[in-house]
Amino acid sequence: MRGLSVLRTLASRTARADADVFLDYARRSLSTDAGLKEVLAEKIPEQQERLKALKKAHGGKEVGKITADMVIGGMRGITGLLWETSLLDPEEGIRFRGYSIPECQKLLPAAQQGGEPLPEGLLWLLLTGEVPTEGQVKGLSEELKARAKLPGHVKGVLAALPRDTHPMVQFTVGISSLQPQSAFAKAYSEGISKLKYWEPTLEDSLTLIAQLPELAALIYRTTYKSGELIAADPKLDWAANLAHMMGFNDPDALELMRLYQTIHTDHEGGNVSAHTSHVVASALSDPYLSFAAGMCGLAGPLHGLANQEVLGWLFSVRKQLGTDPSKDEVEKFVWDTLKSGKVVPGYGHAVLRKTDPRYACQREFALKKLPDDPMFKLVSKFFEVVPGVLLQTGKVKNPWPNVDAHSGVLLQYYGITEQNFYTVLFGVSRAIGILSQGVWSRALGLPIERPKSVTMDVLEKKFA
Repeated sequence: MRGLSVLRTLASRTARADADVFLDYARRSLSTDAGLKEVLAEKIPEQQERLKALKKAHGGKEVGKITADMVIGGMRGITGLLWETSLLDPEEGIRFRGYSIPECQKLLPAAQQGGEPLPEGLLWLLLTGEVPTEGQVKGLSEELKARAKLPGHVKGVLAALPRDTHPMVQFTVGISSLQPQSAFAKAYSEGISKLKYWEPTLEDSLTLIAQLPELAALIYRTTYKSGELIAADPKLDWAANLAHMMGFNDPDALELMRLYQTIHTDHEGGNVSAHTSHVVASALSDPYLSFAAGMCGLAGPLHGLANQEVLGWLFSVRKQLGTDPSKDEVEKFVWDTLKSGKVVPGYGHAVLRKTDPRYACQREFALKKLPDDPMFKLVSKFFEVVPGVLLQTGKVKNPWPNVDAHSGVLLQYYGITEQNFYTVLFGVSRAIGILSQGVWSRALGLPIERPKSVTMDVLEKKFA
């Protein structure tokens, strides 16, 4: 049966891979399942040599030109980071280790036939660059379960905060409170060789990823519910247990959580949360400290709150136009929004030039699971109308919806209505990408990040 599954998987990849890739994947899939650390230990030396060769052959060559606009505009458009786990393609969206979201949906093991991929499979892919076997995903899932229990002091730390503390503040404090268990901090203090930095970094990363669902559920239950905690179900996977511990057990809600946690994992290295974690980790701060720093960035309104803004905007539309407005009414509303100096939230992207694949897979999920939901119908109507309006303005390079245009509606449908908590769910997912790259940053020996800054006086004199 496994051999047949492999052949089907290989057939699905004929459009993008050559015979060598087919044979390699088939060989690994049909062989004994290797553990995660063993796979990394085999891969890291060859990637270290690859980086050395790259620096030797091309280290002095220009990657791109920097303009004053880039310096003033927050370094937007400057290529200045090495980030191995994902790359944002303007036409196809995010690629995880070279694989698009539709390819990941076909290739990565799921909890059930035809279901959403398990985030554990994507974690394996980001760490190793290899599509995992079902056995490898199951083994990694079990390892995360073994690491998942929070230390006893964390609940007390969060309980000491004021009752109205924002969930993202609680999340960041909770992550920081886990730092005393850091294997990297302990190993560094004992004088570990820099060639082995990646090993305790991997240890910390797996433990932190494993504990985040319980931390997030603790924050959710104490902030919004009775405070009664729900124990993890040993039969459930990482993402499903997050939903279960929050109090949601509808099978479709579990599938949504798997989808949500998978598509939000990584978005290359230049976004605020990823970049912040990267620069802090470059100072050899351990994964707990670096990830907590990244979550402070994610809490910012311009980064992690976008789906809340979309949802609030949709609620205002529903209040003014009702639950089933005509296309003409929607088009007029969009034009009125633009003429008032506001933007249409959830549309446009700094890099993408087509519909975000993360939006597309959420739309496919909604079409299967909640096709008659009024809010989904409203989202669909805007999907039909907004791009055309934005194109008519002649000012928008990308008029298509991004991931935030859809996620809030799906969470609302399954009863997760507390919008201030959405960024915590985003943060749990983002740990997979940020911490996977963190392992490779230490394995490749990447240096401390220290870009040069200038004053306005320098720019004025340069271009006088």
